[in-house]
Amino acid sequence: MKNDILHTAAEMFLSKGFKSVTMDDIATEMGISKKTIYAQYANKTELVKCCADYIFEQISTTISECLSKNENPIQELFTIRKAVSSLLKDESSSPQYQMNKYYPKIYKDLMNRQFSEMINSVICNLERGVEQGLYRKEINIPFIARLYFGVMNLTKSEELFPNEIFPKKEVNAQSLEYHIRGIITPKGEEILHTILIAK
Repeated sequence: MKNDILHTAAEMFLSKGFKSVTMDDIATEMGISKKTIYAQYANKTELVKCCADYIFEQISTTISECLSKNENPIQELFTIRKAVSSLLKDESSSPQYQMNKYYPKIYKDLMNRQFSEMINSVICNLERGVEQGLYRKEINIPFIARLYFGVMNLTKSEELFPNEIFPKKEVNAQSLEYHIRGIITPKGEEILHTILIAK
């Protein structure tokens, strides 16, 4: 039952937001009593924390699966974006924004884990891109890796990019293209062009 609650709650939080979904909503969705949920999770904050961990593990697994395909670095970035966006339901509810606003400690801990576990894959992508002549050899890889990580999180801001003006799917796509265009060589641009016209 505990895992069923975790799975259902995580799906609902991603679809509607961590603040928007109540314990009553989860109980109704599952056809169980709220008391049953509280028997497994002491309060909503504990459930949010467990869901954040669960979603993080799903994202990590998804990224690992994308990396195992050994695609060229530019295609790899698009593959990861598509897979993670699908997992997060294109973030139409801005779940990270709501978590940051209403559960800041959980959000901070999650971002620290995300940075420590994912920054190396970004650095690896950049290094391979330089080696393959797709990214410019003079780029400062540690700086670009952190900048990319920062921009990815900045685009989650509902204040800077309100969803009614900037749909999250479009923001994710444009921020990725912006990142790639800033570092590619002419050879890399040919690959990017091929990917974009195929979309």
